[in-house]
Amino acid sequence: MMSRPMTMFELGQRAMSAQMVRMNAAASNLANAGSIAATEAETYRPLRAVFSEQLDAATGMSTVHVNGVFRGDTPAVRRHEPGHPLADENGDVWTSGVDENAESVEMMEASRQYQNIVEALSTAKQLMLETMRMK
Repeated sequence: MMSRPMTMFELGQRAMSAQMVRMNAAASNLANAGSIAATEAETYRPLRAVFSEQLDAATGMSTVHVNGVFRGDTPAVRRHEPGHPLADENGDVWTSGVDENAESVEMMEASRQYQNIVEALSTAKQLMLETMRMK
């Protein structure tokens, strides 16, 4: 059975959804930056969106597919804070290894890509409307 080709708007929707996944992961990481836990195992691990290329069988066009959002392997950071309520017998606590600068850059990049897609789709829509008016 042959599937119908994807429209440019469907392709744009996939790309916009992928950028939203990136932004949401970065927002979660930023929200948890500096969070403290009593043990290394309980420490927040940053989220990472994983994507793959997917080809549209009908057109051969490349699209993006979100494989999932997974916890990264960024190591937790041990800090000596003997007065903290979560400190262990040595006075240590564990903080997340979230790099706030890297997450901010990730969020800005995803936001810019999202905006670029919106502008491209808006231009395509305008061109379609102009073409219809010419008939």
